[in-house]
Amino acid sequence: MKKFNQVLGDDERLRTQLELLISPACSCKQAEVCVREITRKLANPKQPTNPFLEMVKFLLERIAPVHIDSEAISSLVKLMNKSIEGTADDEEEGVSPDSAIRAGLELLKVLSFTHPTSFHSSETYESLLQCLKMEDDKVAEAAIQIFRNTGHKIETDLLQIRSTLIPILHQKSKRGTPRQAKQAVHCIHAIFTNKEVQLAQIFEPLSKSLNADTPEQLVTPLVSLGHIAMLAPDQFASPMKSVVANFIVKDLLMNDRFPGGKNGKLWSPNEEVSPEVLAKVQAIKLLVRWLLGMKNNQSKSANSTLRLLSAMLVSEGDLTEQKKISKSDMSRLRLAAGCAILKLAQEPCYHEIITPEQFQLCALVINDECYQVRQIFALKLHKALGKLMLPLEYMAVFALCAKDPVKERRAHARQCLLKNISIRREYIKQNPMAHEKLLSLLPEYVVPYTVHLLAHDPDFTKTQDIEQLRDIKECLWFMLEVLMAKNENNSHAFIRKMVENIKQTKDAQAPDDGKMNEKLYIVCDVALTVITSKSTTYNLDSPKDPVLPAKFFTPPDKDSCNNKCYLSDETRTLLLTGKPKPASVLGAVNKPLSAAGRRPQTRTPGLETGSNISGNSAPNSPATNRGREQNSEVPETEVSENEEHPVILLTVVPTKTDKKDEPVRNKEMSSEQSLPPQTSTERGKKRTAPAAGSENIQQIPEEKKSEETAAPVPPKARRGRPPKAVSESNSAKNADTNKPSGRGRKRVAANQESPAEPETTTIKVPKQQETNVKRAPAPRQMDLQR
Repeated sequence: MKKFNQVLGDDERLRTQLELLISPACSCKQAEVCVREITRKLANPKQPTNPFLEMVKFLLERIAPVHIDSEAISSLVKLMNKSIEGTADDEEEGVSPDSAIRAGLELLKVLSFTHPTSFHSSETYESLLQCLKMEDDKVAEAAIQIFRNTGHKIETDLLQIRSTLIPILHQKSKRGTPRQAKQAVHCIHAIFTNKEVQLAQIFEPLSKSLNADTPEQLVTPLVSLGHIAMLAPDQFASPMKSVVANFIVKDLLMNDRFPGGKNGKLWSPNEEVSPEVLAKVQAIKLLVRWLLGMKNNQSKSANSTLRLLSAMLVSEGDLTEQKKISKSDMSRLRLAAGCAILKLAQEPCYHEIITPEQFQLCALVINDECYQVRQIFALKLHKALGKLMLPLEYMAVFALCAKDPVKERRAHARQCLLKNISIRREYIKQNPMAHEKLLSLLPEYVVPYTVHLLAHDPDFTKTQDIEQLRDIKECLWFMLEVLMAKNENNSHAFIRKMVENIKQTKDAQAPDDGKMNEKLYIVCDVALTVITSKSTTYNLDSPKDPVLPAKFFTPPDKDSCNNKCYLSDETRTLLLTGKPKPASVLGAVNKPLSAAGRRPQTRTPGLETGSNISGNSAPNSPATNRGREQNSEVPETEVSENEEHPVILLTVVPTKTDKKDEPVRNKEMSSEQSLPPQTSTERGKKRTAPAAGSENIQQIPEEKKSEETAAPVPPKARRGRPPKAVSESNSAKNADTNKPSGRGRKRVAANQESPAEPETTTIKVPKQQETNVKRAPAPRQMDLQR
């Protein structure tokens, strides 16, 4: 490069050729001539192999326009014009004219990002104006985006185009589709110097015409107002605050004017969502865009917005709690609230004020009862983490995916973890300055956040309940398995040291709550049990002393040392062994769903490649599948089905690694597989006292009551809220006869109407037969309907 720079300094003609080559106005033909002249000048006939010339050729190939220039764009536009005029041979090619126009616009849109200057001609923009006037919404949207990407010189060079374009953009921002409105506002902001005047002419009439009684006319104005507030926050700070306080929150979000449908579905297609809910979703997005535009919390608006979003999650989407809104609409609003918190967390000034409680509420969206909510939320979480836009603590949310009943979701979560961990490690290697920010970049530092999040899991109510501890273990191993796949820089010892350090601190969220701190230490002991059973290098010296996040943990107490083990030897053995069952690495994370949130025991051999637990399930094996089978689904479902008239279910807590217990478990699975799908109306809730003591259900002698007299299940307290009064529970129980609990453990079936038959299939056996059940293995997958 130094030699090439010296040659350019000495040879003016060569320098002129290179300047023309890198000019945006250079055509493909001109580029060919320039490359030929430069290479001829640098060639040395006496030196057949010239590394210097090869390097220059490589650079010229990268910068020279080969296919796309102004002439090529003009030819594409002419072809599209023929389709618009109906003179093209599209139908002979087997393509309709509308499809040809749409495809042409999409191609031009892609090229507008990479070759914007090639579009700068009156002929090209005239054709794009014709596209803006077409009825096809996607064609008009693509045309607006092309103007946004390429029209920076329209205002000075093409006044006729400018005068025609401005009214069209104003019309699209007020009455176009939401996507057209967004592009129109951004186009005005990008290509016009008097954008303040233009945006004000849009903002004022829209802000005055907002009417919550006509929600079908609200979506486009809310989109435009939100993007205007984000692009010009200072100009519209005062009027936007008035719009937010008086209309967005007071009139729109805090009112349910129209009753929702009662189809019982947890998700509906976009066209079936009520206009009021679509307007509320856009109102939530407007709040986020408004705050992202301000990028400060001087007015404390972010605090009140976060409280509103948290209330939306606590109420499961029904903010007014008037029960006017349908379940599918509630799912939409829960998703919108969760994604809004994710978006605000990407801005440092707002991440600082998100409390641990609000973070936990946001995290629980990934365990929502609605499959689509879990799916979309996980995608947005992964996308933001992959761009290093979200703080590291949000990667801990994926640990909760171990409880997801659908194998595709668990597989996706595991791939997200692998990808994000790889991105962060690669970033640290390539950026020496990143070593100063290891606390926010090093993947191993997700462990403290994971421990804290699991300690506050609302499903973790009894500190010594083996089923709940297995749930905790599964979530921890879901994260640790990926982190510990490679022992880079003695990371196993580093993780172990980090968990041990947590035991010397207290929970910063509730430092004086002895029960909460005990939960935290128990999760630490479960983590240490897993680490010591999976690693052979955990006892080496840690490469460095870990730093714990002060937002979640208090400084360690130097005057005392917490060496207490909060797990008994029997509990540790049960956590590590349980029921022996061979499974694969994929199977351990990706178990299929059978029905009503249960997963079958049997699997095809083809899915069992690469097992991460041995066939004998020794104490050193993860036992991932067993924990998820008998923890994630069984305790919840058996409580919800039987807590009114408890019976002894054929589910036995194993004390030995003996295969004879497995067929007993299969009896219960078989009965659940035969059930029609149920509708779960509550996400993972904080359990009430009867639900928490699921292990005591087997001890109540109610087995003589008939199956037909089984009463409906009382609804669980909502996640994130204290349990409701008994009277409220009883009234809710009488109002809804089939509300099984489960944080994201119920997959939505095609038919959302819950039949009343499932109670009749609950297995009941006399209490004295319980020991016989343990001893006498039943045939696998026996048909309980006989």
